[in-house]
Amino acid sequence: MNHAFGKLPDHLLIEVFLRIPICEWAQISCVSKQWASIFRGESLWQTAIARTWPFASHRKRWPGPIPRGSCRRRYAALYASEHIIAPGVETDELIGHAFLFLKEQLDRSILPPPSSILHGTIIDQFIACGKSKDNAHELASHIWLAVINNLEENQHTFILLKRLAQEDDLSLPYPYSRSYKVLWRVFDKLFTDFRDCLNRVDYSDLLSCAKSLFQPLPSSWLGY
Repeated sequence: MNHAFGKLPDHLLIEVFLRIPICEWAQISCVSKQWASIFRGESLWQTAIARTWPFASHRKRWPGPIPRGSCRRRYAALYASEHIIAPGVETDELIGHAFLFLKEQLDRSILPPPSSILHGTIIDQFIACGKSKDNAHELASHIWLAVINNLEENQHTFILLKRLAQEDDLSLPYPYSRSYKVLWRVFDKLFTDFRDCLNRVDYSDLLSCAKSLFQPLPSSWLGY
């Protein structure tokens, strides 16, 4: 920090940081208290949004249960929409916020709310913003799949997936019931990625649930 570079004012440091790959930002923020303060503040994130997604700076706040939040959160939502949920499709900040909301709820150290409540919150958010029921259900399904595919493979995720597989929300009216492709992905991860974590009782119970939903079952799910 005794170097001339370490004495640059914040607005010039921001210009430098924006030209560095985002994967290195966490490491850069640990260099000094000044740099950490820049990454905690709003100016860097406001500038990053304006440079990367100039249309987003004109987006008004929306009604519904999922808030827009700080500029840092807005940047994370826009990044998730563009790079995680639907690469190659027009970036939608609201979809990114729904992704962050669902991922944070499922990542909670204590058991998250039932999936029907989480799914209903996302559906209500999209409908409040003018989406049709069909469009809201399709978008919610994309978000569920994106979150499930990005969960860490650990004990918490294993317990969470078992709970999602065994919850019964198919009796809820459309569009508040989860789609079959989301449920399929939940069972597929359990029977493939977490097969070694299943005991005989878990396997039998989950296979029974799967048979009640899907026919025929893929051969990769069969055999304990």
